Amino acid sequence: MVLYRRSKSNKLIVLFLFFSLNLFAEQVEVMADKVSADENTMISHLIGNVYVKKGNYDTLNANEVTIYFNKDKKPIKYVATGNARFKGILKNKHYDGKANKITYEPQKKLYILSGNAYLHEVETKKEVFGDLITIDQLNGAYKVESLKSKRPARLIFEVNEK
Repeated sequence: MVLYRRSKSNKLIVLFLFFSLNLFAEQVEVMADKVSADENTMISHLIGNVYVKKGNYDTLNANEVTIYFNKDKKPIKYVATGNARFKGILKNKHYDGKANKITYEPQKKLYILSGNAYLHEVETKKEVFGDLITIDQLNGAYKVESLKSKRPARLIFEVNEK
């Protein structure tokens, strides 16, 4: 297991040299206060001020992120908890969102926002609220569900009628 800590003056920038974080030929940058990585279990834990950036726009921020790798040392799942937020692109539109827990599966290009989930389309200011929001970047679609709460899933958008 490898353990890294952030100094008070510098934010730790972790480049997983032993784990290839190359997703679809895009560079991934990871920063956190503390990182532990275990090559046996192929799991990395990032704790405190976690920031993950892929390419020019996609980001994932949280208090804690766990990254699961396959045998080829490529990430297969990111799980973010504690003030979890993300930015991503869906059909050339920019989105940001937040939830109690955000799971991202890079091979499927699938985001799952669960618990107090919120999705915002930046260009149109469309907002979506629900218990569970699934975002499929490959198919350009998202689904909103109301599960345990008594509140229905909500969609807020502007209509320009002329």
